[in-house]
Amino acid sequence: MLSVMGLAEQWARVVASLPEGWERVDLVLSVEDGGARRQAAALLSPLAPGHAGRELRFSVSRQAGVGPEGARRLLAGLDRAGIAGTLTLAGSAACEVVAEPRGVAALVDQWDALVASLPEDWSDLLCRLDLRSSDDLPRAALLAAPLNPSRPEKEIGFDFRVARRFGYGASPQMARRCLARLDADGIRGSLVLVRALADTQPAATQGPVWYVGGKVL
Repeated sequence: MLSVMGLAEQWARVVASLPEGWERVDLVLSVEDGGARRQAAALLSPLAPGHAGRELRFSVSRQAGVGPEGARRLLAGLDRAGIAGTLTLAGSAACEVVAEPRGVAALVDQWDALVASLPEDWSDLLCRLDLRSSDDLPRAALLAAPLNPSRPEKEIGFDFRVARRFGYGASPQMARRCLARLDADGIRGSLVLVRALADTQPAATQGPVWYVGGKVL
């Protein structure tokens, strides 16, 4: 694939090469110029790209998050900005029906149940996602990047904060969206509420500070 080809056209060729019924693709965008790479990361922020040297890595799913047409529009935006790069396919997953283990609810359903159990004036949450497999950790951290996840030592999973009205933490809507991404990717786990506060009124701060296991979260 030639780097002189526009990124939107490169994306169209990637899509044309995929099998019928594809569900998710993992992509690598190589951009040589550092300034252009930073600009590309900003323009692709809805895809939550990860950085690895001269590469930006992100995924496009037909089930959650930014879909194929949304990805095309974002990449066309890079073309309009004059950003040159090479888009390559890192992997793909076909649609398949996976039976849920008995008693394991989807993460988005766990989130909805958690929120329903909170008092009406809740304001700040510290949550923990315990994953079923350590193999899922890198992928889960990438899909949940907007949550700014932090990994507890020796735990298979990560912590994240949610702020309902203001302050430090993801919005409830973003938290739900990220968990839906994990569900769509077949990543399973258990959602745990670690801390919760109600009706906080920060004064010249970004919100409450929690100390868990000697760490500030």
